[in-house]
Parts: sequence; C-alpha cells; structure tokens
Amino acid sequence: MTTETYRDAWGIPHLRAADVRALSHAQGRVTALDRAWQLEVERHRSQGTSAAFLGAAALPWDVFARRARLDDTARRCFAALDSRDPETADWVRAYVDGVNEGLAEGARRAPEFTRTGLTPTPWHPWTPLGIWLGTHILFAGFPAKLWREEAIRHLGPEAVGLFATDGPGTAGSNGWLLSGDRTVTGLPLLAGDPHRFIEDPGVYQQIRLSCPEFDVVGLAVPGVPGIAHFGHTGTVAWSITNAMADYQDLYRERLRRTGAGVEALGPDGTWHRAQRHTETVEIAGEAPLEIEIIETARGPVIVGGPEGLETTEPRRAADGEAEVKPANDDPRAADDEDAPQGPPAPDDEVCTGGAGGNRISADGEAEADPRPQPEATAALALRYPPRVTEDLGFGSLLPLLRARRVADIDAAFDTWAEPVNVVQAADTEGATLHRVAGRVPVRSEANRTRLVPAWRPGHEWHGWHEMPRAGLTDGIAVMANQRGPATPLGTEFAPPHRATRIRTLLEARPTWSAADQPAIHMDTHLASATPLLDHLAGLDDLTPEAARLKDRLLAWNRRMDADSADAAAYSAVRGAVVRQLAAHPAFEALTEVPAYPEVLLPWLALLPRIGFALEHLLSAEELYGIDRPAAVRAAVEEVAAGTPTGPWGAGHRLAPWRALPDESYDEPGLSGDHDCVLCTSAVPGLTDLAARGPAARFVWDLARREDSRWVVPFGASGVPGSPHHRDQLPLWLGGQLVPVVTDWDRLEKETDV
Repeated sequence: MTTETYRDAWGIPHLRAADVRALSHAQGRVTALDRAWQLEVERHRSQGTSAAFLGAAALPWDVFARRARLDDTARRCFAALDSRDPETADWVRAYVDGVNEGLAEGARRAPEFTRTGLTPTPWHPWTPLGIWLGTHILFAGFPAKLWREEAIRHLGPEAVGLFATDGPGTAGSNGWLLSGDRTVTGLPLLAGDPHRFIEDPGVYQQIRLSCPEFDVVGLAVPGVPGIAHFGHTGTVAWSITNAMADYQDLYRERLRRTGAGVEALGPDGTWHRAQRHTETVEIAGEAPLEIEIIETARGPVIVGGPEGLETTEPRRAADGEAEVKPANDDPRAADDEDAPQGPPAPDDEVCTGGAGGNRISADGEAEADPRPQPEATAALALRYPPRVTEDLGFGSLLPLLRARRVADIDAAFDTWAEPVNVVQAADTEGATLHRVAGRVPVRSEANRTRLVPAWRPGHEWHGWHEMPRAGLTDGIAVMANQRGPATPLGTEFAPPHRATRIRTLLEARPTWSAADQPAIHMDTHLASATPLLDHLAGLDDLTPEAARLKDRLLAWNRRMDADSADAAAYSAVRGAVVRQLAAHPAFEALTEVPAYPEVLLPWLALLPRIGFALEHLLSAEELYGIDRPAAVRAAVEEVAAGTPTGPWGAGHRLAPWRALPDESYDEPGLSGDHDCVLCTSAVPGLTDLAARGPAARFVWDLARREDSRWVVPFGASGVPGSPHHRDQLPLWLGGQLVPVVTDWDRLEKETDV
C-alpha cells in the first residue's frame, strides 16, 4: 500500500499509510509542506537560535532557552526514549525524516524564508521533543513564584491568596464530558476549546492519521508526531486541559567562582562543583552575544550567576538609561527561610565555605579555613521534571493512537509526563474517564509557593504524587482550570466562573447533541463583573453623566458581546479601576520590577496582576487601607467625562502572535472576555486587545464520529495567501464548526508516495 494524502474542502490533511512508521513519515512531510515556517521557528526557539534570523527581539527567549537547557534536555530525553522504548523512538525518527523530506519544498512556498534569509537545515531526532518542551516549559507558571516573593515582601503573606488566580502568562481550556444519559444519542459527547496565545499559523493542526492499526482524527501540535491532546479513534475519544499543577521549582543558589570553575553551596553545607560552559548566541544585524551556562545539582541557572545579578538583562528607564533594581534588598532574606525569598545578597556566614573557605559542621558551627575565600553570589536554578527524569512522556503517544476503549486511554496517560493535564475520555460502550495525568514531585509546601534556598535541607524532591481522579455529577464533568481534582497539586487556579457557567448551561436541558455544543462554546456571560457592579451600585452623589453611566451598567445584561456598547463601557470602567488601584501608594513598591530576564517579566507586572485579580481585590474585607469605593467613583467619573466608547468589538480585537509581525491589516473584533466561557483574554487596565483565546474548538461524538466537528482560528495552511490560510476564521468568529469528514470518497486525493 502506498502512502496517500487526501484533503477535505478545508485543506485539512487526511493521511493513509501501510504501517505506523510510514504514517509518521507522511505526517512529518505534510506538516513541513503546510507549515515550514512555523516548524523552523519552533525548532529554532527550542534550540535558542531564533535571534539569528528574527533579530534582537527574539534574544530574551533564546537566552532563556539556552540557560534552561531545553535542547539538551530534549536530546537526553530522546536518548532515554531510544533505550526504553525503541519503537516510539523509531516512530519519532520517521516523523523527523518526513519533515526533512518536505522542508525544502515547504520553504519555497513560504515567503518568510526569503524575507529573513533563513535556509532550512535538517532536524535532529530529538527536535520534536525540544518543540514539545519549548511549547510547555512555562505552563506550570514557575515565574509566578517570583511575583509571590515580591508581593509577600511588600504586602505580607495574605497577598498570595489575594492574587492567586490564573494570571497573564497561563494557558487553559474549557472542556466538558456528557455521559450517554445526557445526550440525544445515548452515547457520550466530549467538547471544549483550548485557550492559548493565538498564533498565526495556529498552534493546533487538524489532521487524520490512518493505517491498518488505527484511524484517528484530532488536533496535533505542529512539529510533534501523533495526536496528543484531542483525538477520536472512532471507538474512544479524549481531551485535556491545563491542570494548573505546580511541578517546577526555583532554588536560590549560592554560587562562587574558583580557579577550577563554579561551585554551588549544597544542603549538606558543602560547596559542590557546578557544570559550566559558554555559548554564543547569534543575533541578526548585531554582534553575537556570549552567555555563560551553569547547572547545579538542582537544575540549570536561569537568573544571575557567579558575578551576581548584573548578569541579568537591564531594562531601559524612561530616560533611556539602563535601569536595574536589585532583586532583593531585604537583608533578612539571606538566611531566614521565613523571610521574603528573592535572590539575596549573600552574607558572610553562608557564602564562604568548602574548598577555600569555611565548612558548616554537623552542629552548625563554621570551621575556619585559612585559604583565600572566593566571593559567593546569588542566582536562581530551575528544577523541572524532564531534566530530572529524562522523560517527556512521549511513550504515551502511540498507545493513544492505538486506543480502543477508555481503559486504553487511561493506561496511556499513566505514562504522561509534561504538562500536567486534566483528562476526559469516553468510548462507544458508554465508559467515561475524568482524571489528572502527569508528573508532580513530592516536596515541601514552600517549594510549591515560593523560592527556596538550595543550601538548606528540606527542599529536595521525594518521588511523585499519585494522580487524582474524579467522576461525573448528574452525567456531567466540567474542566475549566478551576479548583477540582488537581487542587492538591497547585496554588493558582482559574476562578470558578467558566466551569460554573458551563455546568449551569448543560443542566438547563436534559439532553444535548453534537450540533448544540457551539451554544456553550460561544457563551459571553461575565459573572466576575459582580464585585465591581456591586461597588458601583453603592455610589451616590455622582455627576449626572456618571449617574447615567452607573444606571446603564447596572441594567446591563453582563454579556461581553462584540456589538455591545454596554460591554465596552464596563470594560472602560474596569480598566480605570485597575489603574486607580495600581497607582495607590500601597502598591508603589511593586511597580519597581526586579531585574529578572525579560521572558519572566509578564508574571511580575503590577497592572496585569491587579487586572486579573480585580474580583478578589474588590471583594476582600480590607485592602491595605485603600478606599475602594473612592477608586470606583473616580473611575466611573473618568469614563463618564471621556469620549463615549463604541461597541466592545471595536477595541476588543484579535491580536495573534507572529514570529514576523505584520501590521498590514487589522484583525476582527471579538466577543467574550477572560472569565467568559468564550474566553478571549484582554489585559484589564492595559489593553482591550485579545492575544489569548480559543486556539481550537471541537466536539467529539461517540455515537457517530462523522457528526464530530472542529474549527481553528485561521486555517489548515500556514502559507500566507493560500486558500486555506485563513478560510476558517469567519467560522471561528461566528461559533460555527467544520464537519469532521471520515468518508474517503468525499476527500480529494493529493499524492501517492
């Protein structure tokens, strides 16, 4: 049997091959033909080499990727996979061979290669693992620990709860599972929409993979073989969302440079040799940058180094001068584990020791050493599971494709590693599954919430948590990043509004069909508006203009529809309240962001933090002496006195990420908001533009797979100007879904290989 490529009316590839390996090769090849530019951007980002053709704007990510050892971790994980599971490793190689076969032709189709002068080069066998790791390294939100340190230092421990919500850098999803008792067919339905930063080309690839062993439709991650997150094999289907688990740790390291290299102070009181080398980052149009790569026993150092915090990237002040604020100016932090734990300035007691210094004895006393003592400085090391285990969970991918029943999906996810997800699944026998999958280390509570000192015992990892499970309630299970089965594993979760709204809508009818699901996907009710509107209702003695605005907002239906002027007015008042709070002296210290790498700064910016936590801040019994009614009053007066806003969609527009920004056209206006089921996230107080939203929508019907539906924000092709580059955008905007075609006779044959 030859390898065959078919396309449906939307250009979605349907691949058929004689065996699993040939099918993987075909998947790699068709992805390279359709998305060569996207593949090369993601490959170079995983390697930390994207600035070589994207320029200085890509440098912060490249430095982070190299210091975090992403490519090296992928290489190690592939070597371990090759030893542990040679069949899967060979399957990944086949995908890479397919990418390499199609890359040159795909590059000729994509104008970005000419624009940047980039020439594709062959992929390594571990490149798909690097892309997977690079895509998900920030999913656990470890930079939020940096924010918590600053918030606790300036506001106190209660700040953790006040700001504990899904913030500006997280990714999530909606997902729901209906048992057969709740459907018109008597068999289960799965539906949902992953929320990611919207990219062009999209982060998900609609595809069908068929061979004698299986026939699966689903949403693939370009650059990675198989179908990991959302798939339907004909007899069983599955979907995931971010569990919001915490499984990465940041350790404050004490480092010093010696004649032999770099040493780190360990929890045994001894200085240990750290791995150290230098790498050169090429930058288009600029001189290359040499960076130092250091790794301790905890993990790669991603902030600071043996020369101190001056090695971090300076930011520019308003006058153009380099502005670097010490990451922790509290002297207590050096040795007090209960003190705020930013990267500390070292003190004499713990910064000298080992070879050429003092050693801390068993009774805690310093033993003198007459030799010269090298200076020790502070840094942060990142510990993340694949770096420790050399396993990215790729052993799950083939079993998912081969699954026939829920039990098979369950077993496949037993070996899942990263990211940690909530999984839902159902099969044609009516069985269902609702569980957490992934790898979360067992360690102290402090590790989960804050930076911890590497030189103190008690912060080591001790095995892995058992993954929690849950069931259905009244035939329904909903996952929307809220506190649920993964609660014991995380710190910051999404507010319950999306999950509550989905369940409320589903419970309003006894049964549902696949065709009914867009009504859930597109719901725009904003429950999180309540605290602000309650404050507004309590105001009197407003100017006439503000009083009219108040009455208008209190009568508003709380739907964030694109054509709603009331929704736009609410957003304007909300943004003004956020700015009022952010400008209060109580938060002044948090406006000075520590000198961390640029990649981590979105988690530390005050305005987005207040914007996403506004509901908590307005509902708290007390807020650092801030007069919140006065802030709301000032906000509503400001908006009432300003230029009237147009409809919500005039400002709430799609703002997709592109590796090469293109400002030649405006993207469309959107309905929805961050806490709506239709989750299109702006940043209150900063911008109404939506960079994050549904990266796909799907409905998996277990009664008839051909009644399943899906859609992506743009299209199946990543080539600008292609008929299928943006042909799904109107459907995505309107809440429509594309039929999943399973009849080969209804497809157009493209190639035989």
